[in-house]
Amino acid sequence: MAEQKHIVDDKITLREVVLRFRYWTGFFVRKWKFLFIAGLIGLVLGALASILKKPVYHAETTFVLEESDMSGLGQMSGLASLVGVNIGSLSSASGLFQGDNIMELYRSDNMLGKTLLSDFDENKLLIDRYISFNELESKWKRKVDFSKMDFSIPREDFSVSQDSVVKEIAKLIREKQLSVEKPNRKLTIIQVNLSSKDEAFAKVFNETLVEKVNGFYFETKTKKTAENLDILQSQADSVRKILDESLMAFASSTDRVPNPNPLLQAATVDARKRQVDVQASTAVYTEIVKNLEIAKVNHRNNSPLIQIIDTPRFPLKRTEIKLLKGMVIGAIIIGLFALLYLYFSELYRIHIEEKQG
Repeated sequence: MAEQKHIVDDKITLREVVLRFRYWTGFFVRKWKFLFIAGLIGLVLGALASILKKPVYHAETTFVLEESDMSGLGQMSGLASLVGVNIGSLSSASGLFQGDNIMELYRSDNMLGKTLLSDFDENKLLIDRYISFNELESKWKRKVDFSKMDFSIPREDFSVSQDSVVKEIAKLIREKQLSVEKPNRKLTIIQVNLSSKDEAFAKVFNETLVEKVNGFYFETKTKKTAENLDILQSQADSVRKILDESLMAFASSTDRVPNPNPLLQAATVDARKRQVDVQASTAVYTEIVKNLEIAKVNHRNNSPLIQIIDTPRFPLKRTEIKLLKGMVIGAIIIGLFALLYLYFSELYRIHIEEKQG
């Protein structure tokens, strides 16, 4: 029974809740000067933050990616195999760089590094512009001596420090500034967004990155069909040369002996050999030309369609903290900290008094 009575006594009644509310309300009212000063400090800090914090610019490119259809590849491979060109092997590459994979290309160190080492203008590279407006020379001066680095030289001649700088800047851009996404997973529309405090850098970097990645994607997707096309074209040129030579030889032979004597077998056999050479070369050339046309169609079908929808234009979209918004947010944050400080300070004082009492 004693334990049950103790539990009942520990319950908070409505009267105690009202009394506590009145106590704390009165306590905070008495501390209005402290809270008022804290609010003023928050207003000032919020205003300073909105003034000192630079706006962030957003350069966005939107494009549609349509993958190729390789469904008719099997029918073409049989014809092309007649001249030793294995078009059918391309079916294994049809899954290369599908949809989402191009998005990973945009985040790769290779593509970001190539973009950083591209021209910003006639006198400066993108990486030089990035180092300049981010003040990396002063921020990284203990680790890197930028005065001894020339990023305009070929990449293979870079020192270890230069490669490290390029990779580190690419990592910063990938993690904090670059966004590559599909607004709708069911569609093939891809958005590439680059955020930066430098408006000109954001625009040029975005455009250069899109150009390099999409170019690399197109080149890789069509690499094998392009190689087969080159082989067939080379064979067609060679056979055509042989056919032309055979035709000239046959014509010359006919000119020399326009009406050969049937009794002279040597002249007749020579003319027939020239004619057979022409017929054989014509047959081979006809087959190669047919396969060449098939390879051209295959190459076109294998080429992805990349259609740019929107490109970044000045002025770019910007995000910033407005002065009034910054002041309000600053006052609220500092005010909350002040309330918590007063609350816990008073709880501590009450606890000490209860222990001493």
